[in-house]
Amino acid sequence: MSADNKEVVRRFNIEVIQNGSESEFRALMAPHFINHAAPQGMPNGAESMWHTFQNILRPALSNLTVTIHDQIAEGDKVTTRKTISGVHTGTLLGIPGTGRDVAIGVIDIVRVQDGRYAEHWGLNTLSTLPAALSKA
Repeated sequence: MSADNKEVVRRFNIEVIQNGSESEFRALMAPHFINHAAPQGMPNGAESMWHTFQNILRPALSNLTVTIHDQIAEGDKVTTRKTISGVHTGTLLGIPGTGRDVAIGVIDIVRVQDGRYAEHWGLNTLSTLPAALSKA
């Protein structure tokens, strides 16, 4: 079961985040998915995650890549340490493209139920990028 759950998370990271596959996203999301990492007051369902990938990261980062460094599975949860990287060619968090390489560090926990994402908790370094990108 742990190996299967790790594969679900790996597939999500590569097919959805890196490759932008909406059909894979729909296939991998449980109907009542909850994103516990959504900012307070913002939607916390599946659509909020798709919005982040498709409308914030993908337009801002060319050559978007997900590198999985570690995965640990226990029971129905998978913890992943990864880096989302790309070239900052579009507006990101209000900052026009700089042409610089960008790396967002992420640690997340996903509860997998019946081969689909049921819940997500996570921390990332996205909020540190404006300061880094505005430096000369």
